Amino acid sequence: MQPVPFGNTGLQTPPLIFGSTALGNLFREFSYASKLETMRAIFQHLPKPVVIDSAGKYGAGLALEVMGDCLRELGVGDDEVIISNKLAWLRAPLTTAEPTFEPGAWFGLAHDAVQDISYDGILKCFEQGLELLGGDYSTQLVSVHDPDEYLDAAESPADREGRFADILGAYAALGELKAQGVAKGIGVGAKNWKSIAEIDAHTQLDWVMFANSYTLYSHPADLLAFMDSLQAKGVAIINSAVFNAGFLVGGAFFNYVKLDPANPEGAEKFAWREKFFRLCAEYNQVPYEVCIQFGKSHPGIVALALSTSRPERVKTNVEALSAEVPAAFWHVLKEEGLLAADHPYIN
Repeated sequence: MQPVPFGNTGLQTPPLIFGSTALGNLFREFSYASKLETMRAIFQHLPKPVVIDSAGKYGAGLALEVMGDCLRELGVGDDEVIISNKLAWLRAPLTTAEPTFEPGAWFGLAHDAVQDISYDGILKCFEQGLELLGGDYSTQLVSVHDPDEYLDAAESPADREGRFADILGAYAALGELKAQGVAKGIGVGAKNWKSIAEIDAHTQLDWVMFANSYTLYSHPADLLAFMDSLQAKGVAIINSAVFNAGFLVGGAFFNYVKLDPANPEGAEKFAWREKFFRLCAEYNQVPYEVCIQFGKSHPGIVALALSTSRPERVKTNVEALSAEVPAAFWHVLKEEGLLAADHPYIN
């Protein structure tokens, strides 16, 4: 596995990016020892500089804090790691029984988090991120975290307009950090790719991260056209959540929402997955590998972002990037209606 150019940033990155939600105790509390071993495996199996994606929202800063501790304990230099910090949330005192920012999602936290998307707020988030890392590591990739959710919370058209102005103010701040040489790449990550397109029309991006968007289950033609336009401009594309948050490989949640097989929408997705699993078994294919290979198929995608809390899964993820899916199987998926018949990047 060789590093590849990361858009127009001048950086070289592996085609696999490590997502750090487990370092912040997403869905359960993990021991420091297990987190350290996962980090150790990342540096064993990926070429340097390793890219780690994090955010102040992950465990109210715990992920960044643990990351810094692990990197120091492993003796990793700042030049051996590229840290992407998604900015929008500031650590705050915990005054309730559990954190208020995403109840039920994060465990074992000693802090809460508050959202601040604005020119000043994003600079505060950036500085706090460096502090949480412990002062030894830089954050070369920066972005605004989940701007689509911020916009979706608008209560009126005027409110949405004001929120979009907040986002543009945040990007003005990020532009200054890049101009100062503090950051090397400005990006955006969102679950709703159309919000990425809206931001792309108003600011100059170096990279984008799609979540739950370009997957074997979902790959609409208008998304492909947008991805083509990004590639033409030299904007690096990171693809994440290629399993639709785990559902395509057996999970109960589709795009982080638990599905009910009794309702029509849930029934359709369960039927799709059942057919997919049956075809994989019939043609001796691994669903996990098929989803990954599709997820990296667009030529504008420079890396996949995959998260894990298990050290042994790091090697599995790396190996899956090189798995071969025969053309005949893609043809079967098209014939069975699981893959768009006119998809241009899978033959």
